[in-house]
Amino acid sequence: MMTPEAEQSQAEPAGEGAPDGAEVPVGAADQGGEARVPAEDAAATAEDAAAAAEDTAAAAGESPEEPAERPEARLERAVRAAEQALIEYEIAVETFRVEVDNFSRLHHQKLGPMYTRLDELDARIAELVAARTGDPEDIRKADEARARVMPMPGVEELFHGWMDGEGLFPEAAAMLTEQPVRPPQRVRPSDEARKLYRELARKAHPDLAQEEAERARREEFITRVNAAYARGDEALLRELAVEWAAGPAPKEQGPTPSEELYARLEWLAQRKEMLTLVAKDLEESAIGAMLRLAPDDPDSLLDEIAEQLLAQVAAREAELAELLG
Repeated sequence: MMTPEAEQSQAEPAGEGAPDGAEVPVGAADQGGEARVPAEDAAATAEDAAAAAEDTAAAAGESPEEPAERPEARLERAVRAAEQALIEYEIAVETFRVEVDNFSRLHHQKLGPMYTRLDELDARIAELVAARTGDPEDIRKADEARARVMPMPGVEELFHGWMDGEGLFPEAAAMLTEQPVRPPQRVRPSDEARKLYRELARKAHPDLAQEEAERARREEFITRVNAAYARGDEALLRELAVEWAAGPAPKEQGPTPSEELYARLEWLAQRKEMLTLVAKDLEESAIGAMLRLAPDDPDSLLDEIAEQLLAQVAAREAELAELLG
C-alpha cells in the first residue's frame, strides 16, 4: 500500500519524449511533495521549449530536402508528456484515497467499540471521583467525560451494527473479552479491479478531451468508474471497459497555437499543485499516518492497537472496581 508520491515514482518518467531543456511542469512528485516546475514558471518553460524547437533546424544543419520541424512540435510533445504525467499522478492520488477510506472504515468497525468502552469507563470513574470529593473541578471533568459518551445521531450507523441504545452488541462484547467475533466488512479492491481501474482511467480521462462535449462525456464516465472502484466492483469495471471500447473514438487533436500550449502547460502545473495538496492532506490525516506505519500489513497494525486498547480497558475496569469498593 503506497502513498501517491511513492507510487508515482514507479511510473514511467514524465519527461520521456520531451524536448531537451524543456522540463515537464508536472510529473513524479519530489520527496517534499512539491511540483517540479511551479505554475508561474510554466510559461517560461514552454517558451524555452519553443525557442529550442525554432533553433533545431539550423543547429542540426538540415538539408533543403528535409523540411524543418514546426516550432510548436516539440512544445506539443512536452504538453502531451505533461498530460500523461498528470494522469498518472491523479491515478495514484485516487488509489491512495480509496486505501485511506477503506482503512478508515475498517478502523471504525474494529476499534470503535473499544474506544466507546474506554470513554464510558472514563466517565464512570470521573463521576465517582466527583461524587466523593465534591470538588467543582472534578465535577466539571465528570460532566465533560459524560458528554463524550452521550448518544449522537447516526452513531449506530457509524459503527455499522456494533452497538445500539442498550450498549454493545454481542460481537463487540466478545471482542472486548478476546472471544472469536465476526470479522468486520471491508472493501479492498482486488488486483484485477485495480488493473481495470488504471486502464480505464488512462483511456477515458477527461483531460484528454479536446472539446467540451467530449470532456463532459468522459467526466460522467470516469465518475462511474471511480464509484465502481471504490466499491471494489470488478464485474462492473469489466462492463465499463466494454462500454468504453464500444463508444465513440476521441477526435484527434489538430495543430494547436503556441498561446494555447502555454496556457495548457500552466493549467497542468496548477492542477498538479492542487493534487499535491490533496495527497498531503491524505498522508497527514490520522488514518494516513497509521497507514504509513504499516504500509505492507495494515491489518497487523489494527491488531496491535486492539491489544493496547484491551489493556487500557482492563486497567480502567480495575480502577472502577477499586472505586466501587
